[in-house]
Amino acid sequence: MSDSNWKRNLYILMVCQFFVMSAMTMIIPFLPLYLQDLGVTDPQAVSRWSGIIFGANFLTAFLFSPLWGRLADQHGRKMMLLRSGFGMAVVLTLTGFATGPWSLLFLRLLNGMISGFIPAAIALISMSTPKKHVGYSLGLLQAGAVAGGICGPLLGGVMADVMGFRMIFYVTGFSILIAGLVVLFFVKENFEHKAERVKTNTLQDFKKIASTSPILALFAVFFIVQCALVGINPLLSLFVQELTPSQNIAFFAGLAMSVMGFANMSASPFLGRMSDRKGQHVVLLGALLFAAIVTLPQAFVQNYWQLISFRFLLGLGLGGLLPSINSLIRLLAPEGMESRTYGFSNSFMYLGTMIGPIAGGWLTSVAGIRSLFIVSSLLLFINVLIVKYRVVPEMKKRMKKKHALEKTAG
Repeated sequence: MSDSNWKRNLYILMVCQFFVMSAMTMIIPFLPLYLQDLGVTDPQAVSRWSGIIFGANFLTAFLFSPLWGRLADQHGRKMMLLRSGFGMAVVLTLTGFATGPWSLLFLRLLNGMISGFIPAAIALISMSTPKKHVGYSLGLLQAGAVAGGICGPLLGGVMADVMGFRMIFYVTGFSILIAGLVVLFFVKENFEHKAERVKTNTLQDFKKIASTSPILALFAVFFIVQCALVGINPLLSLFVQELTPSQNIAFFAGLAMSVMGFANMSASPFLGRMSDRKGQHVVLLGALLFAAIVTLPQAFVQNYWQLISFRFLLGLGLGGLLPSINSLIRLLAPEGMESRTYGFSNSFMYLGTMIGPIAGGWLTSVAGIRSLFIVSSLLLFINVLIVKYRVVPEMKKRMKKKHALEKTAG
């Protein structure tokens, strides 16, 4: 792919990621309120349905991600972007016509099943970008997604007050439709279909991919990162309430999440470029160690602004995590199975996103909310050990072999 093409794809998809992520997160602030609008009035029932409906999206995404990865390897990553973009546009628009909690649950399950715009964008960019620029490209792509994740809940909250809940789903559906049309007309992919000599099933694909060291270790790292960090997010407002006597708890809780997102967005391109120069495994190890160190003191903060400071530092560390993991998966994936490898990686991510909040809620009920930060830090330190003893040695071995081959060829 020409130099201009991969760069054009990168900038277009970075903007599309922003719009898709904004649209997907717009509904988060008012999901419980929308349930009340649909006739669920008992407070306990609202809480129960909110948890089920929030998790339903990730359950079906976890189950179907490997299938979309296989189809991407067979038919191209752009095709998966279009499938997800147009599919989610329809489903989110229909969500505005939900008549009760069961129809809302069905539509959320359907949305998770056909989702995958962001993973497909990561796969397309990682495959079409020259290897020496992959880290930088994925860093920029993440910056677009994180910016959307910051703006989405804010815009959703404002629009819900102005236009009502149902109108938000029509707006989000239209936003994702626009992103799909932009991909259709402006994103270019030079995809060459390679027929598989031997037909394989999902289990056989996973066995082959997992046998390529250290991919399985990276899947475990991805899962633990999501459990450790996402598990805190739904409960952060309770901690903010404990730290500040202010009446504007929602605003301060939102700020605590947003400041981490801004730091993440700012650091991602810089750390992505550094990973291209120093090695993705080096940046991943450093980012994990830094994240583990700055997570632990959050358990002992005495005021809100101390928490904000550590959340900002944590965001800086996160800027080096996901782009480094995705870059390593691109480098290590078996040839012709790149999208399937990303599909399994995303399944581990969705599983962590689903389990993290459930485990976090249970832990908080047993040991208090401050224990969340201690356990999260411990999980991140476990990740440091996995990367240090499983990922780094293998990457050093591969780099040594590559240099030896280049020397011989030279």
